[in-house]
Amino acid sequence: MVDEPMEEGEPYSCNDEGSVKEIPITHHVKEGCEKADPAQFELLKVLGQGSFGKVFLVRKIIGPDAGQLYAMKVLKKASLKVRDRVRTKMERDILVEVNHPFIVKLHYAFQTEGKLYLILDFLRGGDVFTRLSKEVMFTEEDVKFYLAELALALDHLHSLGIVYRDLKPENILLDEAGHIKLTDFGLSKESVDQEKKAYSFCGTVEYMAPEVVNRRGHNQSADWWSFGVLMVLCN
Repeated sequence: MVDEPMEEGEPYSCNDEGSVKEIPITHHVKEGCEKADPAQFELLKVLGQGSFGKVFLVRKIIGPDAGQLYAMKVLKKASLKVRDRVRTKMERDILVEVNHPFIVKLHYAFQTEGKLYLILDFLRGGDVFTRLSKEVMFTEEDVKFYLAELALALDHLHSLGIVYRDLKPENILLDEAGHIKLTDFGLSKESVDQEKKAYSFCGTVEYMAPEVVNRRGHNQSADWWSFGVLMVLCN
């Protein structure tokens, strides 16, 4: 049962059924590249920060991809609860599995004694929420363009048995050409279908499907409800 209060607009990070144990983040290496470590990246600036860590803009300084810019997500292990480590592992595992032009790509994943590292695409265009707040309203062509790409990204996830569960403008990034990249898979759930549903109360309240709020059991259809809310918001 979830008995913690949730502020409006705040995502709730949750574990699904059953207890969990701490699971280490295993290494993931970009194809054709060497095993990475923090010393291979030059820190350029802070892109964002939270209570668990920071996201940096970094430049790879050695290897076949030397000079490439990435977003480095650094999480302090001492600040993470078990459920937050599980959330990080879920994000890592899903990003290793998926390969889609409209989903952010994980290039490296590794850890040191005190920190966890995810090396992701750096998207120069920011996020849809920021753009929406600046422009107040998108053009009809913008909305069609973004929603079409988002629908393709969701369809790919659903074909793999993954339900996203936290669709909102803040989690949709834009590249320099204006294409979207879906990011932040910490609340996602694998192996969900019509027969096996998830029952966790999680996500961001304004975008939650009724079956998530009521805990009746949900699957990929919950993402399409959030998609509809997003469609209304953008018009």
